Amino acid sequence: MGETFAEKLLARKAGLAGVVPGQIVVVQPDKLLTHDNTAAISKKFYQIGVERVANPRINVIVLDHVTPAADEKYATNHQVIRQFAAEQGIEAFYDVGEGICHQVLPEKGHAWPGALIVGSDSHTPTHGAFGAFAAGIGRTEAAAVMATGNIWLRVPHSFRIVIRGAMPPRVTPKDLALHIIGDLRADGADYRSVEFAGETVRDMSVAGRMVLTNMVAEMGGKNGVIEPDDKTRAWLQGRVTHEYEEIHADPDASYERVIEYNVSGLAPQVAKPHTVDNVVPVTETAGIPIDQALIGTCTNGRVEDLAAAAEILRGRHIAPGVRLLVLPASREVLLQAVEQGLVSDLVAAGATLLNPGCGPCLGAHQGCMAPGETTISTANRNFKGRMGAKEAFIYLASPATVAASALTGAITDPREV
Repeated sequence: MGETFAEKLLARKAGLAGVVPGQIVVVQPDKLLTHDNTAAISKKFYQIGVERVANPRINVIVLDHVTPAADEKYATNHQVIRQFAAEQGIEAFYDVGEGICHQVLPEKGHAWPGALIVGSDSHTPTHGAFGAFAAGIGRTEAAAVMATGNIWLRVPHSFRIVIRGAMPPRVTPKDLALHIIGDLRADGADYRSVEFAGETVRDMSVAGRMVLTNMVAEMGGKNGVIEPDDKTRAWLQGRVTHEYEEIHADPDASYERVIEYNVSGLAPQVAKPHTVDNVVPVTETAGIPIDQALIGTCTNGRVEDLAAAAEILRGRHIAPGVRLLVLPASREVLLQAVEQGLVSDLVAAGATLLNPGCGPCLGAHQGCMAPGETTISTANRNFKGRMGAKEAFIYLASPATVAASALTGAITDPREV
């Protein structure tokens, strides 16, 4: 019997001939990702009783969640992290303005096919878009990885999600991701390795694939992965300078579930408050007034997302009373968007451009909502209180749907704009 992607990768990383789901393995991650929570992690690290990180080269630290610092507390937190990175010889440290960790990590060459990546952030599975096994871990686990260079993992059962058909106009990978989560539910892939396959996935850009693997966290998945191909290799060219070995699932691998979707008739989707799996076609929410619209985050802050919004907003202006916030996922994305004229289009349409980072997504500073307000967002979570007031309402959608809604002042089907 053949091996799934997770079984094959974890067996090789553990130095074993083979593994089975449920088995515990001890492995050495290729990369450990942390962000603004590194200050808390470093405190736990010193409590272990060691003074030096086991392997500075595996550590990647990105300041992205509350940047620039919103107050003295956050500024002090950043100061502690900067000092820790310097003292420990961690060269892969990216300060305020570089972007969101899940965009910066692959841009800077820290994700590649066959890599094992763990990160103290639930959306670490994003990097499976590059053929890596990438999983979120807790802060205490991250401290232990810093101290020992190792981590134990339970080999997950695997799902294979096969997607076929051509995407209709203004239907995007975000719509597909929401549709799948609405179908499987928030715990439908609990601690599963989710392999995405099919011609629809092969036709997607790398940016689109990152949406699918990013949203795996919202169905409970341990990791999500897309088989590397020429698009993957071209994107990584010049970023990853060392050799790597791609790992592919065997054709005769055994899966706990094989699920198939055809997107040919898929409509734009919206996740209604207050759970990501509360998903309906956009037509069921059309006309709901909005106060704020957000385009960006680690889910949809890439160039093609900004381009989709600019296509709808170019030469027009957002509705009175609507705040449109745009935050590119990284400095690299921002520069490309400037060069392509997308920033001019969006700002002229009334958008407020924010610095690359997580910004409004976590509700700690930029774009906080007041009680009773409604936001439509391209982010990955709409939990109560996620963006400020617990009495506010968050709808999730694609960049096209968010832009169309900002234009009209109410949730709008982008195919009608």
